[in-house]
Amino acid sequence: MHNSSALKTELHETERRLLTELRSLRRGTRAGRGPRAPQFTLGQRFADTVAATMGSWNFIIIQSMLLLVWIVLNVTAFIQQWDPYPFILLNLALSFQAAYAAPFIMMSQNRLQDIDRKRAEDDFHVNVKAELEIELLHQKIDQLREIEVVQLTQAVNKLTARLGQG
Repeated sequence: MHNSSALKTELHETERRLLTELRSLRRGTRAGRGPRAPQFTLGQRFADTVAATMGSWNFIIIQSMLLLVWIVLNVTAFIQQWDPYPFILLNLALSFQAAYAAPFIMMSQNRLQDIDRKRAEDDFHVNVKAELEIELLHQKIDQLREIEVVQLTQAVNKLTARLGQG
């Protein structure tokens, strides 16, 4: 019985600590400084814009069309061959584009990974809180059952006593 009361006390302390932490997170969110309303720097916004633009179908289609026009104009020499067949200038331009795009995309992915990690931590805290609430409900149901068993036992004893008198 002593172990059970120690466990209940430990659960209550854990529950109080978790509730305090969740309330402070909620207050921070409402005040606009919590995990749901982060303030992004100019670099973060730029990295997100670059990643969103380069990861879109519009960008892929437009770039494909530009590459096709570049190649056709240089193969047919319609205007002037400014980049003959192995297309060294085109390779240089695409390498330059990739060299500058990759860090922006990586920064955006790292920031999104941090946001996902924070969401996972929040989900964990909510799950722990739900587990504590379920444990508390189990304890209350067990107490109600114990009271009911005691009352039924008393009722059976009274009825047995009446039958024994009669």
